[in-house]
Amino acid sequence: MPQTVKGVIARSAKAPVEVVDIVIPDPGPGEAVVAIQACGVCHTDLHYREGGINDDFPFLLGHEAAGVVEAVGEGVTHVQPGDFVVLNWRAVCGECRACRKGKPWYCFATHNATQKMTLTDGTELSPALGIGAFADKTLVAAGQCTKVDPDADPAAAGLLGCGIMAGFGAMVNTGGVTRGDSAAVIGCGGVGDAAIAGAQLAGASTIIAIDIDDRKLDQAKRFGATHTVNSAQQDPVAAVQELTGGNGADVVVDAVGRPETYRQAFEMRDLAGTVVLVGVPNPTATVELPLAEVFGRGGALKSSWYGDCLPERDFPMLVDLYRQGRFDLDGFVSERIGLGDVEAAFDKMNAGDVLRSVVVW
Repeated sequence: MPQTVKGVIARSAKAPVEVVDIVIPDPGPGEAVVAIQACGVCHTDLHYREGGINDDFPFLLGHEAAGVVEAVGEGVTHVQPGDFVVLNWRAVCGECRACRKGKPWYCFATHNATQKMTLTDGTELSPALGIGAFADKTLVAAGQCTKVDPDADPAAAGLLGCGIMAGFGAMVNTGGVTRGDSAAVIGCGGVGDAAIAGAQLAGASTIIAIDIDDRKLDQAKRFGATHTVNSAQQDPVAAVQELTGGNGADVVVDAVGRPETYRQAFEMRDLAGTVVLVGVPNPTATVELPLAEVFGRGGALKSSWYGDCLPERDFPMLVDLYRQGRFDLDGFVSERIGLGDVEAAFDKMNAGDVLRSVVVW
């Protein structure tokens, strides 16, 4: 039987979010219903509310989530009711050209639930990133459920579903940082701090945090930054070069995604160094680079999709590191809030007052 639960929707662009009744259908073939235990408030949810993703309103917001599988549909074997899972928004298909090449983290045909969740009047909802987890329960493709250690705190583990995995993976999976490397991160929100934590875990010797907010720079030290640079007060390129013996950093992660920050990332990398873009740019943004420098510096200019992660590989590994005290997921949880507090959490996010507000049930 379909269930009626509470959920947070964005009904129209820039309008305040609402807590309303939504209808969750029984899972069909390849689908699962998950009872949500915690869900982080991510910038992407705000982009949906603002109409910055598309105009498929109303949106059921929320996607950085952990919970317990309640029911599964026909053909689902890798998860079962009672499993504690982190939800992911790139359920790989296993059949596209990327998957056939053995690179499923680039899957070009990731899938979501086939059925639609609705309002009580039958209006179909568009779930954020195919998840829609600001709700008591949600319907997802079973492949979006990744089993992890059930002893993990859901508020911390759920953050792996988006921002933390994106930042960590940008540094480790895409950037390939390793022991003894120097690393620089531009933008020290949740994604940037996760990149810093990844650099520390991988053994980087010099880890430089760059931001215009001293509060964020202080937080970055908690996650492993060895040096901080306020780019509103000094030239970040010159500062990084000075901190790396005049050479530049081996890996630079741009977690902002603006033309000026990308140009800075390009200029502050070492010869044969790597630049990784993980901050989401404005669709109209362009960047101009000197082609001779692109050639002369060598190395690589990369973008990172979801931290180039494979959820079934990376989520359990990171939760294990968290449980061992080696990866500080708890440090990203700034506050625990209720379902009715999402709009206020957006305001705190915009003011830079939190890394992550997390809705808990």
